[in-house]
Amino acid sequence: MPRTLIRKNPSDFKTLPLFVEATPEGLCYQSVGMPLNFAQTLHKRKPVSVADPQRFALELANLGVSVRLTLHWHNRDYWVLVRQRRQDRGDVVLKLISGYVPAHELAIPLLTAIAEIAEECLLETPEGWLGGRFNDTWLPTPYSAALHYREALPFRLTALSGAARPVRCGTLQLMERPQTYVHLPTASLQLIYDLRLEVPREAKSLSLFHVDERLENDQLVARLDRGRPDLYLMPLKDGQPCAELYTLKKDQLQPASTRGLYLAESFARQEGWVVREERIRWKDWVRQQGLEEPEKDSKIRRLTGKARQILRKIVPVKTGR
Repeated sequence: MPRTLIRKNPSDFKTLPLFVEATPEGLCYQSVGMPLNFAQTLHKRKPVSVADPQRFALELANLGVSVRLTLHWHNRDYWVLVRQRRQDRGDVVLKLISGYVPAHELAIPLLTAIAEIAEECLLETPEGWLGGRFNDTWLPTPYSAALHYREALPFRLTALSGAARPVRCGTLQLMERPQTYVHLPTASLQLIYDLRLEVPREAKSLSLFHVDERLENDQLVARLDRGRPDLYLMPLKDGQPCAELYTLKKDQLQPASTRGLYLAESFARQEGWVVREERIRWKDWVRQQGLEEPEKDSKIRRLTGKARQILRKIVPVKTGR
């Protein structure tokens, strides 16, 4: 049964609309207007258009942040994806860890990205839940009232190299150079930070869970559902993704089905500074990346293999003359 970890008043969250100017050399954003609560922000997220995807100026509803999180575990790297039912768009996708940037962090969105990891990506061991550090900064422990966090043995976050084109908030350049795009269907500016999570070697019997907030009866509610971990690992080979998905429970990788799967728009094709798609089918993304999915061991094939083994026991194999 899902366990409620925390409840919030969505009216406490405030963000700001943006004015964005983009050129082939870089992008600049700054806040405009009055702070908006969660409901007001959703109301403003309506489709916009641009004539030139490399050069434009327009007002957007909000700033969003995502993390392309690379998990390093047992000497192998994995991208971390989470399953989300998007109530505002009426779909279910796998996406990067992501969230809305609050008004007071508009110029330092990396702080929001780090907090989103602490809220959405939970690492459990038999001795308790792992806390984390980013350089010398401890990550928040948002569910400490409901979960036991281990004081020792933190995981470590580090920043990976970012995108080539610079992005500024006013006159302040974002040092980590996140990948940046304007999502036209939701009129939002999206930043993607590349971060790396090192699991301590001493962490045994590791399980991974995703916790997401949902709006229920005018409250934002975060729940942990052990029956649906909703956090997936995509293996990397030489830094490139493989067309495979797994969940992790007690140090065991379990293959996950990709049938009928959709990925969020951050996996769709970007043109200049803009992304036009709401989502992309898993099969289409695999094809665009030039990847091959592993052959699935079908039930028929397994039955055929068992029948062949039985037949060999009954009928002796004839030796050649």
